[in-house]
Amino acid sequence: MNELTKKRGFLRELMDRHELDAIVLQRVSSIAWLTGGASTYVNTARSESESSLVITGKDQYLVTNNIEADRFDKEEGLVAEGWNFRVAPWFEKNSAISELTHGLKLASDGLYLGSLDLSYEIAHLRANLTLYEIERFRILGGLCSQAMDTAIRSIQPGQSEYEIASFLAKQTEQRGMQATVNLIAMDERIFNYRHPLPTSKRLERYAMLVLCGRQRGLVCSITRLVHFGPLPDEVQHKAEAVARVDAAMITCTRPGRALKDIFQQTVKAYADSGYPEEWRLHHQGGTAGYEPREYLATPESTEVVTVGQVYAWNPSITSVKSEDTILVGEKGNEILTAIPGWPVIKVDVNGQTLERPAILVID
Repeated sequence: MNELTKKRGFLRELMDRHELDAIVLQRVSSIAWLTGGASTYVNTARSESESSLVITGKDQYLVTNNIEADRFDKEEGLVAEGWNFRVAPWFEKNSAISELTHGLKLASDGLYLGSLDLSYEIAHLRANLTLYEIERFRILGGLCSQAMDTAIRSIQPGQSEYEIASFLAKQTEQRGMQATVNLIAMDERIFNYRHPLPTSKRLERYAMLVLCGRQRGLVCSITRLVHFGPLPDEVQHKAEAVARVDAAMITCTRPGRALKDIFQQTVKAYADSGYPEEWRLHHQGGTAGYEPREYLATPESTEVVTVGQVYAWNPSITSVKSEDTILVGEKGNEILTAIPGWPVIKVDVNGQTLERPAILVID
C-alpha cells in the first residue's frame, strides 16, 4: 500500500468513527498531506487552497476552477493519482461540493457550513509521518540549515532588517523552498519582541534570524543569532540558560511521553536555569508537519510522543532563543536542522551530552 492510499484509508477510518458520509479538505496543509506534497495555493499568505478535496466512502474528487486545473493535472499529477476533477469557470460559482455532498453527513478540516469541524483530528493525522515523509523532512532540514547558515554568515552591521530578510528569503527560495516565516530582529528589538517582523532598522551588533521553510508541504523551523564584537555577560548567561531548557525538552521528547509531562519538565528547566517566569511570554513549540506547529504543547496536552514524529521546540528567554527541528527516532532524536561547524553549547542532561546552538560571535 503506497503513502497516499494509506492516508485515504486513515481518513475513511476517521469517517467511520464519526459515522460520516464525506470529508471536505480545504486547507493547503491538509491537501499537501493527502496528495504527497501537491502545491495547491497561489497566495502563500492564505491557509485556504485554490481547490478542495471531497472524499466519500468510495470516491475522491478535486474541486477547482479552470485557472488551476491544468497545472494540478500536468505538474502536480493529481489526475494520475486518481482524483476526479470537478472544474468550473473562474467567473462562476463552483457548486460541485454541495452537489457531491447533498444529503450526506459531512465533516471538514475547518469551518465549512453544515459540516463537523475535524481540524483537530486531521492535524494529528498530518503529524504522524510516513517513512517517505521522514526522508523528505531530512532533506528539508538540511536545506533550511544551509539557507540559514549562508544568510546569517553574510550579514554585516549597517544592513537593514529588510535587507537581511530578503537575503534569507533568496537563500531559501533558490533551494526550492518557501520562507513562510521570515522574522528578523536587531539589537534592542530582540529584547522587546518574540515575533519580530522585519523593519527598516539597521544592524549595530546583535541579530536574530528565524525561518520556517516549506517544501512539498512539510515545514521546518530554525533560529540562529549572531553578535558582532564581545558578547555581553548577561546575553551569554541567558544563552546558556536557554540551551539548558532546550536540551531538557529534547531529552524528554521520547516515545510514550505525554506532551503535558514534557511541558512540566520545561517549566522546571526554566526555574532551574534561573528564569522561572519566562515560559509564560511565548509558546514553547510542538509537533511539526504540514504546519509549522500542528499542535502546541500546553499544560493540558494529552498527546503522546511516537517514533517518527517531528518536533520544533523554541524556548526563549528575553534576548535569546533556541530552535531546531528534531526527529524522534527509536534509539534517539535527530536534529534535522543542525548546521555543521556552528558554535555550540554542550549541556549534560541525565547522563547525556547534547549540543545546542550558541550565538555566533564575530570579532
